Amino acid sequence: MSPKAPELRQDLLWGQLHALTVIAQLGSFTKAAQRLGLSKAAISQRISELERSMGVTLVARTTRSVRLSEAGLRLVEDTEASFAHISRTLNATRDAVGQARGLLRVTVPVALGRQHIAPALHAFFKQYPEIRIELDLSDRLVALAQEGFDLALRHCSAPPDSHVAVKLCGSRALLVASPSYLKQATPITHPQALSEHACLPYLRPGPAVWLFEHQAAGDEPQRLRVPVQGPLRASNSEILRDAALDGLGLTLLPDFSAAPALQSGALVEVLPDWRPVGFFGDAIYAVYPWTSHTPRPLRLLIDHLRQVLAAGFLLER
Repeated sequence: MSPKAPELRQDLLWGQLHALTVIAQLGSFTKAAQRLGLSKAAISQRISELERSMGVTLVARTTRSVRLSEAGLRLVEDTEASFAHISRTLNATRDAVGQARGLLRVTVPVALGRQHIAPALHAFFKQYPEIRIELDLSDRLVALAQEGFDLALRHCSAPPDSHVAVKLCGSRALLVASPSYLKQATPITHPQALSEHACLPYLRPGPAVWLFEHQAAGDEPQRLRVPVQGPLRASNSEILRDAALDGLGLTLLPDFSAAPALQSGALVEVLPDWRPVGFFGDAIYAVYPWTSHTPRPLRLLIDHLRQVLAAGFLLER
């Protein structure tokens, strides 16, 4: 005969139940602890307390994974909508009065974040001193809800239709090289010539191939694939930009990485009549999970970034 479960003190279990729903969303005690601002040990204790009170195992723990039991899944399914509603109500009430405050977890591509987003936050914090931001710089595609992020800035052509996406500005790719490289190299009048030059491709699986599009007046766009090779491939546009600045070869860069060097003349656009396509995105988007109430701090940050980035990165073609 199994021991009788202790009498439920429901008023003491709300924090434990909430912790269980967050673990279910994130699939990790560590990530749940980060989301809730607690230690991993505190999260583990809350789940143990909840299991003792319910008299059933709710979470199956291994060294590599966290999996909810059938009882745990059923409990989360029945309660997470209520916690989400409470959270929206609290946020809406707090947003309606007083200074905007709260924590925003934001993920941004490395080069974009270092060069443009982080500097843009200085003015934002002066205007909204009670808002805090955790800025994650990563080029990987983050799953927002599962990893506890409130906002992602995405450099893409088609934002996910499962999320809310706000276009911040347009963006384009450019083929660039330093004046010193172009001075000593054979002239480049057509993309096919790139196969004979030192090129600095972005590091992606498979052979390096650049795709260009040419649009003549009244004609159908002409597309051309050019295999390229050179002394360096890298997964970061800042590294490729610096290599091009050093005269190592030609590279494709997003405009936000190339803009300062182009404006100073340290880099020169090559083959401006041929547009690089299919490599970098056409725009910068602010992407966040759908919600019936967008928290005020999130709205304010997106509005600020729209103003900062409204002109894009290159003032003229």
